[in-house]
Amino acid sequence: MSVTITEIADKAATVTPAVNFFALQTAFEKALEQAIKENDVKILVETYNNFNGNSEHDKRSPMDQAFREQLMKNLNEDVEKIGALVKLSVDATRAELVSSTIPVVLLGDTFDVVTLDKCQELFQFVEQMVEVWKEDILFGSCKNNILRMCNDLLRRLSRTQNTVFCGRILLFLSKFFPFSERSGLNIVSEFNLDNFTEYGLDGKDNEDDSKELEDIAEDIPLKIDYDLYCKFWSLQDFFRNPNQCYSKAQWKMFQMHAETILQSFVSFKLEDIRPGNDSGDGPQPMEVDEAAVDAAAASTVNRANNFFAKFLTNPKLLALQLSDSNFRRAVLVQFLILFQYLQVSVKFKMESYILNPAQADFIKETEPRVFKLLEETPPYGRRFARTVQHMLVREEMWNNWKNEGCKEFKKPENPPVIEEDIKPPPAKRPKRALGDALRDATRNGKFFLGNENLTRLWNYSPDNLQACKSEQRNFLPQLETYLETPHGKVDPPFEWRALRLLARQTPHFFTSVSQPSSKISDYLEQVRKRLNRDKEPKPTLTGATNALGGNTAVVATTPPAEIEQETVALQDPEPEQDLDEVEEVEPAVPEEAEEAPKHEKPIMVTKAHIDEITPLIGELWMKLGKKIGFTNDELLYFQMEYTSPDGSCIQMLTNWISEDDDATLDNWAYMLEGLEMNTAADAVKAINERERAAQAADAAAMNDVEVLSD
Repeated sequence: MSVTITEIADKAATVTPAVNFFALQTAFEKALEQAIKENDVKILVETYNNFNGNSEHDKRSPMDQAFREQLMKNLNEDVEKIGALVKLSVDATRAELVSSTIPVVLLGDTFDVVTLDKCQELFQFVEQMVEVWKEDILFGSCKNNILRMCNDLLRRLSRTQNTVFCGRILLFLSKFFPFSERSGLNIVSEFNLDNFTEYGLDGKDNEDDSKELEDIAEDIPLKIDYDLYCKFWSLQDFFRNPNQCYSKAQWKMFQMHAETILQSFVSFKLEDIRPGNDSGDGPQPMEVDEAAVDAAAASTVNRANNFFAKFLTNPKLLALQLSDSNFRRAVLVQFLILFQYLQVSVKFKMESYILNPAQADFIKETEPRVFKLLEETPPYGRRFARTVQHMLVREEMWNNWKNEGCKEFKKPENPPVIEEDIKPPPAKRPKRALGDALRDATRNGKFFLGNENLTRLWNYSPDNLQACKSEQRNFLPQLETYLETPHGKVDPPFEWRALRLLARQTPHFFTSVSQPSSKISDYLEQVRKRLNRDKEPKPTLTGATNALGGNTAVVATTPPAEIEQETVALQDPEPEQDLDEVEEVEPAVPEEAEEAPKHEKPIMVTKAHIDEITPLIGELWMKLGKKIGFTNDELLYFQMEYTSPDGSCIQMLTNWISEDDDATLDNWAYMLEGLEMNTAADAVKAINERERAAQAADAAAMNDVEVLSD
C-alpha cells in the first residue's frame, strides 16, 4: 500500500512536539480543576490525547502527580470534595490515564495527614466503593495498598476508645478480600499466647483479701473467697492455650477448677429483671417462652450500649461480675469453645494431642450442664443458647474447610455429558389444526371441546338433554315407599322430605284429609292412610243409579257440604276423630265430581294490568327488573329506548309476560312485597281479587244456564 508525500506531510503537521514533565503536569492540573467542577472525565481524556508527541509512560506520571497535587490543595476542604476527587481518579484509571494504584494512594495520603474524626467520615467512601475495589483493573494492583492503608489506620486507633471504627475497618476487609485470601486466615491454627490475664496471685495479705471479699458478698448466696477468685481467673490460661489440657497434670487442675466454677454458677442463679417477671420468691431459674418475639430481644440488645470485651480482674469486683449475665455468658461460651477444640480434628494439631476416655467422658457430661446454665441465664436464655449452639456448628464447618486447605469458593461445575446418555428427543407428533378437528367432529355429529375429558362427556349420548331426562337419573323415591320408611316419632328432616315429595307427586299436599291437626307427623300419617285407601278398588254405582230411576242429576247436584268434609288445613288442634268412621259415612260421588279441580287457576298479568300498576312503581322499575331476572344490559336498553321511567317499565313488563309462563298476578304481588313496594303490591292484590270475583260470577251464571237447560 503506497503512501503519498502529501499524506506524510499532513501527519507530520498534526504531531505535537514532545513536552517536558513540568509542562505536562501544569496542563493536566488545569484540566483536572475543570473536570472536578464539571464532574466529567472526558475533559482529562481530551487533554491527555492532545499531547501525542509524548509516550504513554511520559504522560501517565505527570497525570499521577497532578492528582496528588490537587489532593494537597483540597485537604482543608470538605470531605465530599476529597471523595469526588477519589471517584474521578477511579474513572481516570478505567480510561487508562493514570496508574491503577492512584485512587488508593490518594486515600492513603489523606488518612496520613488528617485527624481521626475526618478519617472516620472519609472511610465511608471506602466502604461504599467496595465493589469498585473488586474490579479486575483495581483489585490485583490495589489489594496490598488497601491492606496496608487499613493496618495503618488500625495502628492509630485505640481498641477501647475507637471500637466501632476498628470494627468497620475489619468488616470492610472481610467484604473486600475473598475467603481464600491467605493474609486473612490463620492457616496453622496458632493461638494468641500473648493474651495474658493478670490477677492477684502475688497478694501478700491473702487472709485480709479473703475477709474483704466475704464482706462484699454478704448479699450473695455463695461463699466468695480468695481461693474461688484464684480458681476462677486461672481458667483463662487454659482458654488462652487449650493445648495445655492434653497434659495430665494441667487437665487435672482444669477439671477441678471448672467443676468448682460451674457448681458456683448452679448455686447462684440470676433473676430475670425484665418488667413483669417479679416473682418475689427469691432467685429462680430463668424460663423464657419459646414464642418470644424478636422485637423484644432486639430492643434489649439496643438498650445494652456498654459492653466490655476485656473484664477487670480486681478481687473486689468478682461478686458483682458473678451477678452480671454478660460476664457469666462470656465464661460459659469459653467453656464450649474449648470443649469443641479438644474434640474436633485440626490439621496442624500434634498427633499426641488426643483425649483419653476419662477426659472425653468429662466433656460429654459437662457440655450439657453448660448449655443448661446458658438457658437459665437471663434475659432470653434459651434463645441465646440456641444461637451459640448454631454458631458452634457453623464453626465446625469452617474448621473442616480449613483442614481441606481453604479452597476457593466456586460455583459447582456441570457434570460432563456422556454421549451414551444423550438420547435423541422423541419425535413430536404434528399437532392437528383446530379447524380440522372441529370440521371432522361436526361431520360425525359430535362435539369437540379441546379437552379430552370434556369431549368424552359431551359425546356420551347423542342427545344430551334427553339423557338428562333418563329414568336412570331419577333418584327420588316414591312417596308411598318413603312414608313406610322407619323413622322417629319427631324427625324434622324426614317430615321436610316427605312434604317435598307430597307436593311433587300427589295433589294431597293442597287438599289434605278431613281432620285438622297441628302436628306434621299426624298429618303425614293421615295422608299415608288416604293413599292406601285410594289404592283399594271403588264400589260400582250401578245399583244406586237404577234405584234413582236414572235421575243422575240428583247425585251430581249433591250439596257441596258433604264433599267439603274431605278438605282440611293445618289449624288449631281439635278433638280427634277416627278417620275410618268418617270414611264409612262418606257418600258416593260420581267420578266427574271427584275429578273437579281442587284449586283455582292463577290469573295471568295482562297489558291492562301493566298500564294500571306502572305509575305506582315509578323510578324503582329497575329493582323490579332485577328481581324478575333481567340483566343489566337489558335494563340499560330499556332505559335508553324510552325517556320516561313509565315507558321503560311498561316495555320491560310487556316482555316479561310474553316470555314467562309464570307471569301471574300472585307472583307479581309476591315480588313487589319482597321489594317493599307495598302500594303497588296492594294494588295488584286488589286486581287479583277483582278478577277472581268476576270469574266466580261468570261460573255461577254458567251453572244457572245449565240447570235451566236440564
